[in-house]
Amino acid sequence: MPRALPVARGRKFMQVLEGARRVFLRDGFEGASVDEIAREAGVSKATLYSYFPDKRIMFMEVFRNELAREAADASALIEVDLPVAQVLPFIVQIISAHMVSEFGLRIYRVSVAEAERSPSLAQEYYDAGPTLLRQQLVRYFDRCIQRGELRIPDLELAADQLIELASVRIHDRALLLGPQSVDKEQMRMVSRSAVAMFLACYGSTSNALVEAAE
Repeated sequence: MPRALPVARGRKFMQVLEGARRVFLRDGFEGASVDEIAREAGVSKATLYSYFPDKRIMFMEVFRNELAREAADASALIEVDLPVAQVLPFIVQIISAHMVSEFGLRIYRVSVAEAERSPSLAQEYYDAGPTLLRQQLVRYFDRCIQRGELRIPDLELAADQLIELASVRIHDRALLLGPQSVDKEQMRMVSRSAVAMFLACYGSTSNALVEAAE
C-alpha cells in the first residue's frame, strides 16, 4: 500500500477537520463533496487544499484523529503496572464503548460501504483501526506473559478474540437499532463476560484470575 502523504497543519487545520468530520459522517465518503466540506468548515477551497491534497487523505485524518484519543486511553492503561485481571476490564470497556459510539458506528458504515469502490480506503481504515488495536493488545499480552500472568500460544489470535468478545451482542444491536438500544447494564454484562472467558482460556492461574475479574 502506498505511504500516506503528509498532512500540513496550520491555524485553521482543526476547523477544517471538524467540518470534514461532520460531512463525512452525514454523507459518506463518496457523497461528501469538497465544496460542501469547505462550506461546513467555513473556509475557502484553497485553504482546504492547503491542508489536504485529496479527499481520501482528509477522510483518513478524520478517522485517525478520533482514534488517537481512544488509543491514548488504551495505551495509558496498557502501561499501568497492575495485575491483568484489574486492567483488562477497562481495556474491554474502551473497545466496547467505541464500537457502540455514534462515531464508531458511522465510520464503520462508511468504510464498509466504500470497500468495494475504494479497496485502498478500506485497507487504510483497517490498518488505522483494527490492526493498530491488535498491535497494542499484542504488546500488552506479551508483557503479561513475561510476568507469568498469561499463557498465549498465538498473540494476534488472542487479541482478535478479545476484540470480538467485547463486541458480542452490543455491536450488531447498536449497528442495526442505534446506539441508544445498548444500555449501561448490557455493556457491563458483556465486559464482565468477555474478561472472564478470556482469562479462563489464557490465564496462567485461571480460577484466581477469573474470580479477581468478577
